Amino acid sequence: MNHQRAQWLSGLLLLVSPGLALLGAGVGSTGFDSVLRALNDPIAWQIVTDIRLPRTAGAWVAGALLGLSGAVAQGLFRNPLADPYLLGSASGAALGVALVLALFGVSPFATEWLVRLGLTGGAFLGAVLGVVLTLLLAKGVQHTLRLLLAGVIVGVVLGAAKELIMLARPDFLQSMQAFMLGSTAYVGWFACLTMGLVWGGCMAAAWVLAPVLDGLSLGEATAASLGLPLERLRAALIAVLALATGTAVAQTGLIAFVGLAAPHLVRSVVKTSHGRLVWLSSLMGGALLMAADILARWTLAPQELPVGILTAVLGGSYLLWLMHRRVAGAAAL
Repeated sequence: MNHQRAQWLSGLLLLVSPGLALLGAGVGSTGFDSVLRALNDPIAWQIVTDIRLPRTAGAWVAGALLGLSGAVAQGLFRNPLADPYLLGSASGAALGVALVLALFGVSPFATEWLVRLGLTGGAFLGAVLGVVLTLLLAKGVQHTLRLLLAGVIVGVVLGAAKELIMLARPDFLQSMQAFMLGSTAYVGWFACLTMGLVWGGCMAAAWVLAPVLDGLSLGEATAASLGLPLERLRAALIAVLALATGTAVAQTGLIAFVGLAAPHLVRSVVKTSHGRLVWLSSLMGGALLMAADILARWTLAPQELPVGILTAVLGGSYLLWLMHRRVAGAAAL
């Protein structure tokens, strides 16, 4: 029954995503007319193919990376409230962008590929730095609780360092805010390709490592009794988590709740093994962020909301409702 439900959900998400992509091609400051004129108007064609389609595709791939990361994080920490940013990657990425802005005066509103590469590279290296510092502080990957606490500490320290840089250079506060709120506006086809390749590699690795997450769900002692080399496998899972999260954050900024909510939505429909859970959470994350990006562009058109604000409001509201339902259900028992 669960196998059939998982197949049904996978098929539904695979059908919904192309439909959302077509809708995303028609949403923007110039309205749906650009799609109708695209075949005869070179400007309309450029708007659709060079702006709307890559950002829509980029939203799906970034959401898929975050959904995958969320499923891995929740399985690794055996905590349904774990999100992809727990190991300090978000604070590290923000610090990396702040350093690039302070040292080189780069603005996220500039679209030259070299400028974007500088911000993207700073965000990715910062995310990797955050994870490395967490591993050093936790003295390896042997203890899950120590990793969790180290990630919280590193996140606070790196966040404070970022705030100090912004206090010293207040002229970049608006530019930094654009990164902190998250946006797909600057995603091009090269960024889509980069994220797609990383997603493919991380998905393959997560699928191979999924039995480890199944074993960890029974407890570390039970997993060890099954003969699993937990330390090496846990390190591999953290590498997948860091790479997927760092790549998504580097391209789209900090987008909240997608990685946290996607596995919850999947588990509310089907109870399955971590192999299918990672796949379904990735598809769910892609559909969620694509839909949120379209809604962010459409709500105040021709202006647009930062997609990170929309995901925070919608994701936070969903989790509050979920918590209320569980408390009400427990009280009824």
